[in-house]
Amino acid sequence: MKNTLEKTIQIPHEIIVNVFGQYDNNIKIIEKKLGVNIINRDNEVKIIGEQKSVNIANRVIKQLIDTANKNIEITEQNVDYTLALCEKQKEEEMSKLNDDLICVTPGGKHIRPKTLGQKKYIDLIRKKMIVFGIGPAGTGKTYLAMANAITAFKNNEVNRIILTRPAIEAGEKLGFLPGDLQSKIDPYLRPLYDALYEIMGADTFLKNMEKGLIEVAPLAYMRGRTLDNSFIVLDEAQNTTPAQMKMFLTRIGFNSKAVITGDVTQKDLPGGQKSGLEVASRILKNINDIGIANLTSKDVVRHPLVQKIINAYENYENKNTKR
Repeated sequence: MKNTLEKTIQIPHEIIVNVFGQYDNNIKIIEKKLGVNIINRDNEVKIIGEQKSVNIANRVIKQLIDTANKNIEITEQNVDYTLALCEKQKEEEMSKLNDDLICVTPGGKHIRPKTLGQKKYIDLIRKKMIVFGIGPAGTGKTYLAMANAITAFKNNEVNRIILTRPAIEAGEKLGFLPGDLQSKIDPYLRPLYDALYEIMGADTFLKNMEKGLIEVAPLAYMRGRTLDNSFIVLDEAQNTTPAQMKMFLTRIGFNSKAVITGDVTQKDLPGGQKSGLEVASRILKNINDIGIANLTSKDVVRHPLVQKIINAYENYENKNTKR
């Protein structure tokens, strides 16, 4: 092997399991990606391989040690993203992500941005009155918006949280759903409830909902209202019409903040109708108090296979567009 190099790193005993992962999965990812051998003997880790790859692996493991020292559970996504940053010599950016704690769930889960795109999105939410979070599935658009909404509510920065989505069928005809009006619209709003339960806790959520401090409702319910002292999240905004989006944006009152999330590649509007999200993001992009975060497949934080699926669809659609 040309330019063979061996480097040694000491890993504290209490974090070695977190760094290596279950069944050494984290280390196996690094070995496979960089073509190196990594051997652990009594908390002393040896990296053997081609010089350039060993240097990258060395930086990756040191960054994972730093992450573990901050009591952050290292996932496959952490490893993949740290690898990508180290290959570009941007690993110091990981510290910015690890140090940015949005909130802690009742179950003890620490919610942080996991990619630089997510970090930019979070910073915009903190600084701007209205933020558009646009990107594919799995990039944490809605989840992070809701985590910020709940944090603002707990810190008494706003008096209430309003979560809304357009009630539109996702490519399937659901027919006449049984039950009262709330029963009919709940399936559309279920993902918002699920996120609220996890981030806020079911009991706290239900108590605040009973008091009217948290509202989960279809977009149509926003018409005619002025929303002061509120943190408003409009989810699945790619399924709004331009008129609906204008209606929503003009509801926002004093001391309020709004985050509008959506994936323009997954529109369910009938008859090729224009998306209010696409139109608004073009019209409003130069207004100072409005921020636009464009997340990409690099910001996907679900299973790595989701990122590959998104990339495959993007490549397929780009080829068809060129034809």
